[in-house]
Amino acid sequence: MLVLITYDVNTEDAAGRRRLRQIARQCVNYGQRVQCSVFECLLDTAQCKLLQAKLLSIMDPEKDSLRFYYLGKRYENKVEHFGCKSSYLPEAPLVL
Repeated sequence: MLVLITYDVNTEDAAGRRRLRQIARQCVNYGQRVQCSVFECLLDTAQCKLLQAKLLSIMDPEKDSLRFYYLGKRYENKVEHFGCKSSYLPEAPLVL
């Protein structure tokens, strides 16, 4: 299923900046950054729960915000892209 993950981390102090880096690093391990604090992740249920647990252990619920949008398996018709950054297909091969 395609999951859209967004976050807002308070970076007023060094601890917040560290949380921001840690959350971004975890999201990069599971998906593609599509905007600064937005990731598209193609996950199964177990991966999603694991990533959610990791991110919740990093964030500070008093200062930070984390959102998961579950777009499901038939996400192609639910996502439209406009603008300069090219879109990608999450299921297509990734060439490095």
